Amino acid sequence: MQLGRFPTQSTPSGISSPQDRSYSPAPPRRPHQAGGSLRPGINPRSSSLSIAASPSTSTHSLSSTVKQANGSQLRRQFNGPTSADISDPLLVLQEIVGSPSRRQALIDKNGFHDVGVERPVGLEENIDFGGLSLEAFAKQDFTSRHVPLHVHTYSAHSAQEYDQERDKFEDLHRSILACDDVLKSVEIYLTNFQTDLGAVSAEIETLQSRSMSLNMQLDNRRKVEKLLGPSVEELGIPPAVVRKISEGVIDESYSRALMELEKRYKALMGKPDKSMKALEDARPFISSLTDRAIERIRDHIVAQVKAIRSPSINAQIIQQQAFLRYRDLYAFLAKHQPQLGSDICQAYVNTMRWYYLTNFTRYEKALEQLKMHTIDKHEVLGQEETNKRTSLLSSSRTPGTSHDSFALGRRMEVLRHASHGALTAYLAEEDKSSHHIEVPFRTFNLALIDNASFEYTFLTSYFSPSHSHHTLSRTFVSVFEPTFALAQALTKKLIENTTDAFGILLCVRLNQHFAFELQRRKIPAVEGYINATNMLLWPRFQQIMDLQCESLRRMNVTGASSSLLSPTSAPSTAPHPLTQKFASFLQGIAALSSEAGDDEPVTNSLTRLRSEFEAYLTKLSKAINEQRKRERFLYNNYSLVGTILADTDGRLAGELRAHFEALKTAFSRGK
Repeated sequence: MQLGRFPTQSTPSGISSPQDRSYSPAPPRRPHQAGGSLRPGINPRSSSLSIAASPSTSTHSLSSTVKQANGSQLRRQFNGPTSADISDPLLVLQEIVGSPSRRQALIDKNGFHDVGVERPVGLEENIDFGGLSLEAFAKQDFTSRHVPLHVHTYSAHSAQEYDQERDKFEDLHRSILACDDVLKSVEIYLTNFQTDLGAVSAEIETLQSRSMSLNMQLDNRRKVEKLLGPSVEELGIPPAVVRKISEGVIDESYSRALMELEKRYKALMGKPDKSMKALEDARPFISSLTDRAIERIRDHIVAQVKAIRSPSINAQIIQQQAFLRYRDLYAFLAKHQPQLGSDICQAYVNTMRWYYLTNFTRYEKALEQLKMHTIDKHEVLGQEETNKRTSLLSSSRTPGTSHDSFALGRRMEVLRHASHGALTAYLAEEDKSSHHIEVPFRTFNLALIDNASFEYTFLTSYFSPSHSHHTLSRTFVSVFEPTFALAQALTKKLIENTTDAFGILLCVRLNQHFAFELQRRKIPAVEGYINATNMLLWPRFQQIMDLQCESLRRMNVTGASSSLLSPTSAPSTAPHPLTQKFASFLQGIAALSSEAGDDEPVTNSLTRLRSEFEAYLTKLSKAINEQRKRERFLYNNYSLVGTILADTDGRLAGELRAHFEALKTAFSRGK
């Protein structure tokens, strides 16, 4: 606004001054009418005046509101300016334009005189307020300045001018009132806003207290969980474990679930105070879950045992994939239900006894189809002519290939290639070649030892630690007792009618190799069968050696002497045909005994056989009258024996060579 627009002329006496008039020449308005035109009636000029009219009102309210919003005292009561503290706008306007007394005082003070009422030539448009507000500028002391103050003097036409400008003043008055209403509404808004902020502050304080309470509860819960967590974890079973045990497929994860259940069961039974509420609540649940697991394990094992009885089934596959793979299942069952575990074990024993006996009986029948060299009681050293025959184990005889029953030949290959597998039943039935007794003996016993080793390993792996070592040994014997009896019957059938000393001794060596292999595999339960087999073989070997000695003792010396003494020629000093057979037989026995111990009866048997042979040669040499030729005859025979024994290894062969070297030396004068 411009101050030059307001006249400074004094009003004449008939016209009331602004002080004598009412508060406003405008007709009074109701508050709702002023409020209704609150925002549309405000123009830039009126808004600037309204702000200037009450600067302290809005500034104080906003500053106090901001301070309370930013600070912690949001619920402090709002103490803004009231309507009584606001100056009247008309009074402020009078102070701006100046009253007559004020004007007269200023004129008298500055030396200006009213020279008449006249209208100013022009209005001052640019007034320097000096950075002051309108009210401060009006109240300043102009006398202190040296610049002359130009004061507008009012003329007689001021009243008329006022009447002409009345509408403008009324508009100004209305604008001021509207600004006052706006400020009041702002004050009310800020007051409500402060109230809302107080409510929000109260809610924040409530939330803060609740947060502190929750933090305290959380800390207490963590402390309690730290103390009770291990105990709860020790007794609680996860739902996944319960579901797996009750309904899940039996696999590796089932065994792990059983381990979890077993851990909880041990913890439950290991508590000293059995009357605890938690234990009373957990005990029925764990017991029910344990019974469910036992029921499922029983059905699983019984199903696998039944599968072994299926035709053409390989029991070892079931043992590896269904039993050994889940051996924790039986241990769990045997621990919680010992009687049920014993019954299942007995069912398994009965099934495997039938399984092994059935399969080895079938295998023994297949081995009976092999053609065998028959060496009967006629093929002894004292028998000059022997008939070599081949036969089946069924005692049916057919002509076979010729063989020398007193020469070992390549029969030791069965010992050198002990790692070769056994003949299958199919190959045994299809084989058309002839064999000696050590072949079926090795084949059957090799298969028996392999199966026995696997079964013993299975029993000790699956049924322990539920069963002791002694119990497992008895269980193994119970499974293989019929099969061992079948194997002993086969061995007895092979050796009872033969005089094949090489075959018997080869069976002895094979049996010893089986014993060493069982010791290496740590299978002591088969030792009884090995010893029983030795009890069948060694007596039969001694019987055969006795037959050889008896045959030499009964040889006809007269017939042999007649072949040495021919009436037309000189007596022959060449080795006797018996010496060749005896030396070959002696060499074979010594070769098979290269690693023999001192406790074996082989040495005694060979000593007796050697004595009988020397006695026979001595009797035979007496038919030669010349001493020198007699000695030459003996020298040649002993030399032949020593030559045949020359390449044989072993302690027994060395002793025999030394003995015959001594005999050869004794009769060396006749060479």
